[in-house]
Amino acid sequence: MKLVAEFVTSVFSIEGCPRWNRAEVALAGRSNVGKSSLLNALTGIKGLARTSKTPGRTQSINLFAVGESLALADLPGYGYAKMPDAIANRIAASMSEYLRERKNLAGLVMLIDARRGPGREELELAEIIRQRELTLIVAATKCDKLKRSERGKAVAAFASLGIEPILCSATDGEGIEELRKRILRIAE
Repeated sequence: MKLVAEFVTSVFSIEGCPRWNRAEVALAGRSNVGKSSLLNALTGIKGLARTSKTPGRTQSINLFAVGESLALADLPGYGYAKMPDAIANRIAASMSEYLRERKNLAGLVMLIDARRGPGREELELAEIIRQRELTLIVAATKCDKLKRSERGKAVAAFASLGIEPILCSATDGEGIEELRKRILRIAE
C-alpha cells in the first residue's frame, strides 16, 4: 500500500498554510536524518520531496495532500546544517509556530538517525507534541547502516522518549509499511 500524495505548497508560517479539513502529520528531524528520502519512500514517488547531499536544503514547510483527509508536512531540519543565523532563527520560529499552534496538526513522525539516538532537541520536540496531546511516532532512520548486533543497543537508546521506535530505511524499505499504517491511523 502506498500513500498517494501530491505536492500542494511551501509556506514559511501558519498564515500561509491551506485552510482545509485534512489531518496533518508532520515529519521532523535533524537536517541530515533523511526526511525527504523517507517521504519519497512512504509515497513511492521518487522525487516528490527533493533530496540533497547538503543538509538544510528544506527551509520551508512543504505540504503534501494524501487522499481526501490527510496531509503530510515536511518540516525544515534542525541542528547540523550550516546557514546564516538570521535564516536559522526564521526557520526555528516557523517550526515552533507550526508545532505549537497549527490546529490541523494531528501527529508528528520524529525521525532520528538509528545510529545516534535521541538528543535534547528530540526530547523537547516530544514534549511539545505530548503537551498538545497529539500522536507521536518515532522513526529510527538509516537502520540499514546498523549491523544486526547493534540493533538492540540502538533501540535501547530510545528509552528516554518512552516510545518504541520503528526501525526504518528509505534505502531498503525496512519499516516503511509499518510507518505508513501508523500514519494512516492518525487520519481515521
